[in-house]
Amino acid sequence: MRLPSLHALNCFAAAARHGSFTRAAQELALTQGAVSRQVAALEAQLGVALFRRTRHGMALTAAGAQYAARVAHSLDALARDTVDLVGRQGRGQRLQLAAVPTFATRWLIPRLPALQREQPRLQIDIEVRTRPFVLADSGFDAALFAGTPQQLRRWAGARAQLLLHEQVLPVCSPTLLAGGAELSPEQLAALPLLQQSTRPDAWAQWFAAQGVAAPAAAAGPRYELFSLQAAAAVHGLGVALLPTLLIGDELACGSLVVACARPLHGQRAYYLVRPDDVDDAVLDAFADWLQRAAAT
Repeated sequence: MRLPSLHALNCFAAAARHGSFTRAAQELALTQGAVSRQVAALEAQLGVALFRRTRHGMALTAAGAQYAARVAHSLDALARDTVDLVGRQGRGQRLQLAAVPTFATRWLIPRLPALQREQPRLQIDIEVRTRPFVLADSGFDAALFAGTPQQLRRWAGARAQLLLHEQVLPVCSPTLLAGGAELSPEQLAALPLLQQSTRPDAWAQWFAAQGVAAPAAAAGPRYELFSLQAAAAVHGLGVALLPTLLIGDELACGSLVVACARPLHGQRAYYLVRPDDVDDAVLDAFADWLQRAAAT
């Protein structure tokens, strides 16, 4: 079977993304009719209806939705590979790295100048990913992942290198501590508890480890990222349960203080995840540097 043209696939992907031929045409700098014709030709070539008419315009069929997701993934990978190929020309070595956001901004990036001094020809490109994915199909060379040993099993065809174990600690703005004295777990339970949306049980686990009942442990405002949670804590919105390795600057300058000096050591850790069947000297050197940076 002859493969569809990239032009037709781009038109289909844009129409699927916007749910409109008109908005797809605006994005692609084409006419609405040109986009419509490309999608119609694609449907004819595939012998499958990708869109259906509705009272409000158009919507993807079930087959169209599945195909749109795969086309979008393939186009994204093609774009990434193209940028990577062009970027490698005359620029030495390069790694495409996926990373959990707060670990990347607060731990990795502050250490990259040291890597640059040690390996001046190496360039690290970073994009945010928070969940396991198939590295072989992604265009990434490796990923920095935070999770449990059980979650690591979701990485198909990959091996993991342990970097750092995680320790979380209750912290807050000094304005919440009258006289600067630390709080007991019972006192802490009466304050607003800032939540991390991907770890809804974090506070409940901490209070359980202290042997303290806290019915409102999951009742506080939720934030998707640790960086948002830390910012909320700095501004006095409540107490946050945060990994100590991500808030060193705030603790050092005093914008955050320890609310209760009872850390919790859980199963979570930070890992470098890489393809199981790929040997890459550049990635090996980066992994070695990461291990040394994590040990200091």
